[in-house]
Amino acid sequence: MTDQTRYTLSKTDLPRTWYNINADMPMPPTPVLNPQTLEPITPDFLSVLFPMELIMQDVSSDRYIDIPEDVREIYKLYRPTPMIRAHRLEQALDTPAHIYYKYEGVSAAGSHKPNTAIAQAYYNKSAGTKALTTETGAGQWGSALALACQFFDLDLEVYMVKISYEQKPYRRIMMETYGAQVFPSPTDRTQFGKSILEKDPHSPGSLGIAISEAVEVAVTSGGAKKYSLGSVLNHVLLHQTVIGEESLKQMDLAGEYPDVIIGCVGGGSNFAGIAYPFLRQNLLDGQRTRLVAIEPTATPTLTKGVYTFDYGDSAKMAPIVKMYTLGHDFVPPPIHAGGLRYHGMAPSLCALYEAGYIEAIAVPQLATFDAAVTFTRAEGILPAPESAHAIRGVIDEALDAKEKGEQRIILFNLSGHGHFDMGAYQAYLSQELQDYAYPEEEIKAAMQNLPEVPLPS
Repeated sequence: MTDQTRYTLSKTDLPRTWYNINADMPMPPTPVLNPQTLEPITPDFLSVLFPMELIMQDVSSDRYIDIPEDVREIYKLYRPTPMIRAHRLEQALDTPAHIYYKYEGVSAAGSHKPNTAIAQAYYNKSAGTKALTTETGAGQWGSALALACQFFDLDLEVYMVKISYEQKPYRRIMMETYGAQVFPSPTDRTQFGKSILEKDPHSPGSLGIAISEAVEVAVTSGGAKKYSLGSVLNHVLLHQTVIGEESLKQMDLAGEYPDVIIGCVGGGSNFAGIAYPFLRQNLLDGQRTRLVAIEPTATPTLTKGVYTFDYGDSAKMAPIVKMYTLGHDFVPPPIHAGGLRYHGMAPSLCALYEAGYIEAIAVPQLATFDAAVTFTRAEGILPAPESAHAIRGVIDEALDAKEKGEQRIILFNLSGHGHFDMGAYQAYLSQELQDYAYPEEEIKAAMQNLPEVPLPS
């Protein structure tokens, strides 16, 4: 039905398994290294940070991993999420393209992040963990983990990038309402935070710095606290694949199949969540869907970064992985899409991009918010600034289809709403928002401090 707008699944359609890209990767995995020894990492090292079940999910080669029933029951509070045909946006653009979006903003936290937060809280609780630490950029991840910790009776400390802490006070209040403690990073609560503040008392912070603080608190807790990460690692991307698995069923309901999948990328979780199940269809069933990752020009990890080994955090405490990176010392400009300010990217996604299975485009902040407003006025949903990067890519793709007279099928992940981002929209509407290109000299400087790891032949 070409006039149908909303495609919904029943609770019985909720996936029972997550899809593991490790099973079908076209290239061998790159090693994960101990930041102190530069040798391949051991489960003992990782067990200081994560429960063993999550560690095993990171290295598993099983194609499908069962979703625990306790996790599925909480998923049912908001999943399956709707897929919506953007008829009004198509009309506004006068494009022959068919545009669909998977709307993850219907979760209690307002984004896709609970898909992994609930799972991580469950596995930590099952392992006897009493408290978690984490970082957050825009606050979507912190909000989701605070919600999940409340469900499983876990304490939570959140180290929120300072510029986002200042830009998005209601995200902080939301986390505190769920019971979490929230601190603007860098803080004086950790040795690394103090060292940053000594160099720059007005540091805006970065995800690399916030990760370091959260990791330090967990490592020095004597086992009382574990660390939880909202993107990048394989178990996180794994948990997000419920998005793509549902989308495959919903595209069947629509009677169409996407030519293009689009998502924003910071660490890679929401993009992988929708893209990896479709990539599986490309690899195993001969489909030819293009997978396009959209990032900001202010933090152009894939489009301007270097594919090499780097630390996952600024203090060099987190494992070393091979990824596209701007350097772990890189402090990005204070763009409003806080969730996209990370210096690196998920290793599996980087390997796939390097091999040509994924495309990447960088878009500026003003054009991104222009797309967000166009979408809001057409479809009525106000997107998070992160998600708006995907919308910019969708509009450009739809206009390209119009120019070429092609009826292209486009599916994108609307990964969250922007109800806590009104300061950003106010800045845009009052013409105070600025564009930021990547600061080339700062990236070059940050790249001088990479770990001296010999690249495999």
